[in-house]
Amino acid sequence: MLIQRLRQIGRTKRSVQRLRVILGVFINYGYADVARRLHLLRFFEWPWGQRRRERESLAALPPSERLRRAFEELGPTFIKLGQLLASETHLLPVEFIEQLSLLREDVKTIPYSEIRKVMEQEFKWPLEGIFSSINPEPLAAASVAQVHRAKLRDGTDVVVKVQRPGIREAVETDLEILHYLADLIERYVPEWRSHRPSALVGELGRTLKQELDFNLRASHVERFAQQFAGEKTLFVPRIHRHAMTGRVETMDFVAGVRLAELDEDIPIPVSADELCHRLVDLTMKQVFTHGFFHGDPHPGNLRVLADGRLCYLDYGMMGFLDHRGRAALGDLVYALANQDEVAASHVLLRLAASDHEPSREQLEADLAGFIHRHFGGGNARLEFNRVLRDLVELMRNHGLHLPGGFLLMLKSLGQAESLVRELNPRHDLIQQATPYVRELRMERMQPREIIDGIYEFGREATELARELPVELRRMLDQLKNGRARLVFRHQGLEPLVEAGDRISNRLSFAVVLAALVIGSSVIVHAGIPPKWHDIPLIGLAGFLVAGVMAFWLLISILRHGRM
Repeated sequence: MLIQRLRQIGRTKRSVQRLRVILGVFINYGYADVARRLHLLRFFEWPWGQRRRERESLAALPPSERLRRAFEELGPTFIKLGQLLASETHLLPVEFIEQLSLLREDVKTIPYSEIRKVMEQEFKWPLEGIFSSINPEPLAAASVAQVHRAKLRDGTDVVVKVQRPGIREAVETDLEILHYLADLIERYVPEWRSHRPSALVGELGRTLKQELDFNLRASHVERFAQQFAGEKTLFVPRIHRHAMTGRVETMDFVAGVRLAELDEDIPIPVSADELCHRLVDLTMKQVFTHGFFHGDPHPGNLRVLADGRLCYLDYGMMGFLDHRGRAALGDLVYALANQDEVAASHVLLRLAASDHEPSREQLEADLAGFIHRHFGGGNARLEFNRVLRDLVELMRNHGLHLPGGFLLMLKSLGQAESLVRELNPRHDLIQQATPYVRELRMERMQPREIIDGIYEFGREATELARELPVELRRMLDQLKNGRARLVFRHQGLEPLVEAGDRISNRLSFAVVLAALVIGSSVIVHAGIPPKWHDIPLIGLAGFLVAGVMAFWLLISILRHGRM
């Protein structure tokens, strides 16, 4: 118990120190007003001299670039947060999305000696027993790991991804701080409550957990390879389990051209239209057929091999969509395509969690406008990313929130569409996706699916009937014993409560200050020894303490901008 308390104290101290660093960086990049609004300036020690001159030079940069630079300076957790914000296209203006999208680029490398030390700690035996050679020059550097090319003892060319030293502890501390900041935002910034900052940080935590669990990533690769076994347009690299741990990942080296580097000067064995067709086909199979999909198919995560096959590189962010989720997606697409706002509202209400009971009539009216805006003029002007952004905004206005897996799937589809538009703007993505939606809906009409649905409904109804008497008895027992309570929660009174606390604290402070001044004056007038130059020392000390307290009160008032 004592050891746990000491660890908690150490973690708290580390978190406060890190919070001061984070505040210093954001204030340096011109976001002092945000820190002031969140009442965090008490944690910050104002720097002078060189740092102040640096802030003045940074002030000339656009706010979006300053935010991107701040995230880069704060390291891996904030780089991932920036990437997440860039994918949440409805949260920030376009210029911020464009800047934060640049955070996908490689970060600063670390010496091979540190990488080798991590590998030796993980394998616990000489690396020469596993690898015949390891290239000390990094192939790539990401925010949480560094990649080196190597060769196994059997001659297989592989890449080894090794986590940065201390990354797990750093991410854990940063996530604690981000949860704290999210709570402050929801408390002090009412206009951001609907964006659910705490849920955003929770999603970031789940993403980083997947990124840091290399055994889980390996399972992702193996499942992906299994579901696409026999697929001639896709190559899935092998995972070498004997050469990996929870912090070291070893997989086949993939020689090919990244889609991010693809241009007219680089020859590939397939046309741009065929490449688009293969990409869309693979994406639709992941989502509609298998329900296990790549959650981050940006251009840097896809390669075209010499034989024209596509290869996904990073399997850290993967998504799951069960049979019900796929069926709901098919229903939603079908309802939107047929401009049926009533059916679309039924699907959304079935899918989404809600902060409060929305008005079905208003939701249907807003969906009718949404459908007319995006689907009324045919598919020629349909842009999936804009559709997704407006749909999420519409749902948030009605207090509806899609499940994390479903939202990740929509983002993945949006990224795939962006890739297709860049490769061939004339490619008809909607026409290619239509058969998959139709097949999914037709599957639900098969006799076996209908029977399974009836059986599932009967099973759930039976369980509900069995549990209902127990739950009723429990509720009545709680009422009888006085253990049931009604809790009333007032919304929007936090600023008033805070102002009241601040006023009472300052009044108490002023009363103590006045008592010190009066008491010290009485002692000095009475001439109570001991004395210094005929002045009672106790009275003099009282005046000094009163002066310090008065100065402290004045600084506190000025810091909050109120006199």
